[in-house]
Amino acid sequence: MPRIPLSWIGEHTPLADGADAEAVAAALVSVGLEEEAIFGAQVTGPLVVGRVLDLVKEPQKNGKTINWCRVDVGPAHDVEADDPKDPQPGPERPSRGIICGAHNFVAGDLVVVALPGTVLPGPFPIAARKTYGHTSDGMICSTAELGLGEGTADEEHGIIVLGKGTAEGLTAEPGDDAISLLGLGEEVVEINVTPDRGYAFSMRGVAREYSHATGQPFTDPADREEVTAGEGAVAVELADDAPLRGRPGSSRFVALGVHGIDPQAPSPRWLQQRLILAGMRPISLVVDVTNYVMLDLGQPLHAYDAALLTGPIVVRRAGTGETLETLDDAVRTLDVEDLLITDQAGSRPIGIAGVMGGASTEVSANTTDIVLEAATFDPVTIARSARRHRLPSEASRRFERGVDPALPGIAVLRAAQLIVEHGGGTIDTVATDARLEDAPGTARAIRLGVRDAELLVGIPYTRAQVIDSLTEVGALVSTDGDDALLVEPPSWRPDLLTREDLIEEIARLVGYEKIPSLVPRAPGGHGLTRAQRGRRAALTALAEAGLVEVISSPFVPAGVFDEHRYAEDDPRRAAVRLRNPLADDAPLLRTALLQSLLPVARRNLGRGQESVAVFELGTSVLARPGRPSVPIPSAASLPDPEQLAAIDAALPVQTRRIAAVVGGAQGTDSWWGTAETWGWSDAIDLARRVATAVGAEIEVIAEVSAPFHPGRAAALWATTSDGDRLLVGHAGELHPRVVVDLALPPRTSALEVDIDALVAAAPPVIPAEPVVTFPLAKEDLAFVVEDSVPSAAVEAAIVAGIGDDLESVHLFDVYTGEQVGQGHRSLAYAVRLRSAEGTLTAEQITAARQRAVAAVGTATGGTLRA
Repeated sequence: MPRIPLSWIGEHTPLADGADAEAVAAALVSVGLEEEAIFGAQVTGPLVVGRVLDLVKEPQKNGKTINWCRVDVGPAHDVEADDPKDPQPGPERPSRGIICGAHNFVAGDLVVVALPGTVLPGPFPIAARKTYGHTSDGMICSTAELGLGEGTADEEHGIIVLGKGTAEGLTAEPGDDAISLLGLGEEVVEINVTPDRGYAFSMRGVAREYSHATGQPFTDPADREEVTAGEGAVAVELADDAPLRGRPGSSRFVALGVHGIDPQAPSPRWLQQRLILAGMRPISLVVDVTNYVMLDLGQPLHAYDAALLTGPIVVRRAGTGETLETLDDAVRTLDVEDLLITDQAGSRPIGIAGVMGGASTEVSANTTDIVLEAATFDPVTIARSARRHRLPSEASRRFERGVDPALPGIAVLRAAQLIVEHGGGTIDTVATDARLEDAPGTARAIRLGVRDAELLVGIPYTRAQVIDSLTEVGALVSTDGDDALLVEPPSWRPDLLTREDLIEEIARLVGYEKIPSLVPRAPGGHGLTRAQRGRRAALTALAEAGLVEVISSPFVPAGVFDEHRYAEDDPRRAAVRLRNPLADDAPLLRTALLQSLLPVARRNLGRGQESVAVFELGTSVLARPGRPSVPIPSAASLPDPEQLAAIDAALPVQTRRIAAVVGGAQGTDSWWGTAETWGWSDAIDLARRVATAVGAEIEVIAEVSAPFHPGRAAALWATTSDGDRLLVGHAGELHPRVVVDLALPPRTSALEVDIDALVAAAPPVIPAEPVVTFPLAKEDLAFVVEDSVPSAAVEAAIVAGIGDDLESVHLFDVYTGEQVGQGHRSLAYAVRLRSAEGTLTAEQITAARQRAVAAVGTATGGTLRA
């Protein structure tokens, strides 16, 4: 986000009396520019000017030669005594002894001295210390140590000498404050700019907003001469034959030549300092000037080495398979939607428009002739290219928010003048100014009723307030009858498109604080929906069981399907691949919650947890068969029903699910013994808890499904009110290979349930069970059945056989062995009987028992075990 040095915006709008960074930030907040941070002075403490009185060069054993200096830092800072170890006693006048390793200064020079107690950027505190046999009582500073950039060639490895290099023109006396002299006491405000207010990415825009907030006069830095259009140094052709959404990639391109520049000329100190305060690193005169003008006016610029450029320049879309080496030395494969700057009549790409230039025409330390570019680019094109290539440059941040189309001719001439002023050379008398006749930014009148703002905002605005606010924004306002206005927004406000946009500006400038805060009365409704109640009940049930809710990232790696041992034809392999993933190693959207929840369990165990019990509510995403592309409707009009239906048909299938992972001990060991460990039966019990919480009943049937254990997991089935059976999930122990690969505790178990399907299977209204006060009858029944018969089938037969007198049935034992024969097992159930009509008699209990035995025999072939 942009950093705003106070002195910089003060050039365009005088700061209010006594205004500091906090006051400026508060003023900007009042007009909608949010404060991000405030940065104080770069240097604090006694940083003063000193005169070198004496300098003794002392060779050292390591081959280095140091300077033992006596420096006069003014009466208030000098000391009386010399260093007793000084082989060359200092002059009679009090001074400080300082060790310095630089050699670009001599006795008599004025230098910048950081005395003990100074804190330099870093932070780097200065203190007196013994070194090389002396006590160095401070430090003679370089440009880099003060945060002033690299300095001139002489200063690259040396210190600042007043009157020379970056300090040329500065003079002072020993003891003078160097912080104010060098502008190091500057305060900086960092602001947060919303996407619709790109003009605030410049000192020009922020100064205008500060003027709105305080009433201080505003001087527009863009109110200056523009280039003269003609046949410039290089011809330019705008040839976008595939515009995005009908908007050409470039509507204006200005190219201006500058010749005979001194390639070794440094940027002036004030310019470097401003770049540093704004968060940019000084590089060279040409680059620094283009960055400075961009920060000041908001128009990104680019400089080409004219000797390496072969005209004409053609602005076009990339071809399939084209590549470009950008300024960061990376070779990038281009997309057909990328807008390119090309030379050699369009045959050679030399930059990704509005994002980054190419290495082939880069300005170097030997460049003497340049071509300056200032252009207007389509925001959508630039935003997509910057994200596609992951190049969020300072230029792209401005272009994707919209740059004033009136600026290119002004900004390019301003940059050329600064370069010539500080680096010599001459500017071409004319510049190439290629533009489209129907370029964006032309005046567009919006009709606004005088009372429209009052009707929408709810407070009265006078006619004068409406007109003055819009004029202050920069709009041209004319009358359209007695009760309406015609408003032409300024070129730097492409976000002002509708009547409501203008009303927002009126409310903002008159003052949001004048709008009363009234709490609206909520209309009566029906509360949460049935699905919302069901989901909340399910989450509460898992939390009450001791699990912790987490949120995992929905992005997963491509290898997760093999890691979870999915079959090659498993439908869950149909994942949606992200075109621009946040991480290269996680380019897919998860198709099951366990794909992202299991790594969360592993991460918790890796942070020292001895067991894990976590759950999550989230969505899984499956690609449609055939992976149809999603049609993108135009933003110019509301999509019709056919378009919306086509979009719905192409969107991936999203399912809301609940998953849980449990492993390790369920508690802590104590004097009464070792805590039980989570197992497959616990996972199935948790699934039953979820079903009970939403009012549904599930049937548990053994089934093999990745990533679960082939013999210790089950499918969860629910039956709807219409009698349809739905597979709603799986639960059980994880496959041993999955457990080992993820470094989970042995026998870690899990569940995953389609919560929306489970809620849909539950009855709309769950009837309340009457409280029966008659005695309970207890019966235990054990049936011998074949191994292939699921326990749920036996339980269902018992329920059907006994009927209304059954209160509950619960499986409490499973036995296999010689007593029941090979291929069989014994299932023992605790059956509880109770009648709402009276106490059950022995005959009634016996009859219920016989009905249960008969029903089990008929349904499963099971026999009552003796």
